[in-house]
Amino acid sequence: MPVGGKGSRTSCSPSTLQKVPNRLINEKSPYLLQHAYNPVDWYPWGQEAFDKARKENKPIFLSVGYSTCHWCHVMEEESFQNEEIGRLLSEDFVSVKVDREERPDVDKVYMTFVQATSSGGGWPMNVWLTPNLQPFVGGTYFPPEDGLTRVGFRTVLLRIREQWKQNKNTLLENSQRVTTALLARSEISMGDRQVPPSAATMNSRCFQQLDEGYDEEYGGFAEAPKFPTPVILNFLFSYWLSHRLTQDGSRAQQMALHTLKMMANGGIRDHVGQGFHRYSTDRQWHIPHFEKMLYDQAQLAVAYSQAFQISGDEFYSDVAKGILQYVARNLSHRSGGFYSAEDADSPPERGMRPKEGAFYVWTVKEVQQLLPDSVLGATEPLTSGQLLMKHYGLTEAGNISPSQDPKGELQGQNVLTVRYSLELTAARFGLDVDAVRTLLNMGLEKLFQARKHRPKPHLDSKMLAAWNGLMVSGYAVTGAILGLERLITHAINGAKFLKRHMFDVASGRLMRTCYAGPGGTVEHSNPPCWGFLEDYAFVVRGLLDLYEASQESSWLEWALRLQDTQDRLFWDSRGSGYFCSEAELGAGLPLRLKDDQDGAEPSANSVSAHNLLRLHGFTGHKDWMDKCVCLLTAFSERMRRVPVALPEMVRALSAHQQTLKQIVICGDPQAKDTKALLQCVHSIYIPNKVLILANGDPSSFLSRQLPFLSTLRRLEDRATAYVCEDQACSIPVTEPCDLRKLLHP
Repeated sequence: MPVGGKGSRTSCSPSTLQKVPNRLINEKSPYLLQHAYNPVDWYPWGQEAFDKARKENKPIFLSVGYSTCHWCHVMEEESFQNEEIGRLLSEDFVSVKVDREERPDVDKVYMTFVQATSSGGGWPMNVWLTPNLQPFVGGTYFPPEDGLTRVGFRTVLLRIREQWKQNKNTLLENSQRVTTALLARSEISMGDRQVPPSAATMNSRCFQQLDEGYDEEYGGFAEAPKFPTPVILNFLFSYWLSHRLTQDGSRAQQMALHTLKMMANGGIRDHVGQGFHRYSTDRQWHIPHFEKMLYDQAQLAVAYSQAFQISGDEFYSDVAKGILQYVARNLSHRSGGFYSAEDADSPPERGMRPKEGAFYVWTVKEVQQLLPDSVLGATEPLTSGQLLMKHYGLTEAGNISPSQDPKGELQGQNVLTVRYSLELTAARFGLDVDAVRTLLNMGLEKLFQARKHRPKPHLDSKMLAAWNGLMVSGYAVTGAILGLERLITHAINGAKFLKRHMFDVASGRLMRTCYAGPGGTVEHSNPPCWGFLEDYAFVVRGLLDLYEASQESSWLEWALRLQDTQDRLFWDSRGSGYFCSEAELGAGLPLRLKDDQDGAEPSANSVSAHNLLRLHGFTGHKDWMDKCVCLLTAFSERMRRVPVALPEMVRALSAHQQTLKQIVICGDPQAKDTKALLQCVHSIYIPNKVLILANGDPSSFLSRQLPFLSTLRRLEDRATAYVCEDQACSIPVTEPCDLRKLLHP
């Protein structure tokens, strides 16, 4: 079973649902609400369920998923809507539903158990717990009845019921033994180590591991399924910069750029509406799992805009702009926040059963009807529909192989994927390249307008602080690199949303979630779900990126306050590094973990290491540099063992062992010469830097943090740039070309 279920089935026939809702009807989570009419006595995660289990001496059945998870919904239809299974779950267990995106701590603890005791992990995740929340059996998707290769869910329930009655003490002892082993295995601390490992060694090993797994033809780092994993691309760009005069450096750049180009040409990218699907089911990036996640859009916007910085190729900047156009249109709340995801499944037509990819696929007949006009000047009779179908690989029989469509839902359908370069397509029909580009864009626009009339995929309108922080970064970084103020405005609005709706001023804490309410309102759960480590780490990163893009110091000030709160709530004062959750919030969970893998999203500890380095650069506060060193030291063993599992942390290790550049621009923020110097900095790929605007006011926030700023002067009353390292500054320059030489010798 692949890690992560596929898309979600968003509606069920009313006849299959009981009319009286269970207690999940009172929840805000879209995922929990999808289960509110199951004939199961579901509880949300909380004390009420735990007390019932202890009082009645029943095991807890914990089911974890998310609203756009295909296999979660398959299991719901097959098992959780089954009256007999519902009765078993309600009478013999205390059944608890958890949205993994609301409670990543619960998900991570029990996923650690499932991965350690079975052949893998994924969602739905189903785990049986003692009343004290210790796991003793776990798995992912179960079919309802026994098959040739899998035990059915009903059989599993009956066996566990029997074991609980007959051998409860043995189950409890085994559970305690496994929990103790997991505690030991998951411990991350400094131990007797004093310093982190060598960055050069970790860099080299991480690059070699990536190089060995690289797909030369199609890019990426696996056979299938293939995930975008921006953290790997970030590492390769950083590796290129520090090794750019070597063969390995050139190789790293080529690997990253080729992967990004193949992804953008493949079906994993929505060529009609923009944005990227969650992963490709094949090696070629052709047939995706069609779900679209906010965190992918955020990170890929940064990756593509940095690819443009490095290569100068507008292909990459166009992809970045397309991603952000999609987010603004489909995943944005009117108050500035960003929704979590769009589903993979939707009805092909209104009233029909949802099918995966139905919103995104096309038949040849549809395209021919939408684009019947003849193309003038072609060397053979040609319609604009035929031109588009040739370029994007559409065929009468469909371009989806039966092996990628086990249910036969996509027969005769096509996923748009670029088959030829514009130049080849133009040459094939004797046309001008610009004419072909225009015709294809016009054709895609007509498909886009036609697609608006299809039933839309379900929108998960939950808003998560962490993913909103990533999206603030996406808009801020891309806007700064491309010099587009409108994108930076989206980032500012996102940060304002976070402060207005997801920040508790009294306690200084972030909230994890809020939800789109009726009429454009914003709702919260009661009691609120407080933020986890990733919420703080990703929001702080977003605010630091936003300060550098907007030069509004209020965002930097808020970042500092949030970092203080993060240190207070999550720092491990004994072993160093950050726990994923607050001690109080995770009370009762058998493990309190530290995230140690950069995957589809970066580890919050990896991001925190970067944040601490940047905050030290902005403020000079030594305690943040000390914390960064301790964090990197605590993760030494993890990095040494499998550096490719922590590419973002290896990047932070390199940044720490190099020297961070403080680039200071002295000038009037509104003046043209100041903006020219700022844009010069933004146009160059310099990951290990902080960008500071000194406006000459000694009482300003940054001047109070870094007193040396007051000693830097403008030359001849012109905007002036200084590049400072280790408390020593370069000669001042006033021309962007001279600044470019200082930054990119």
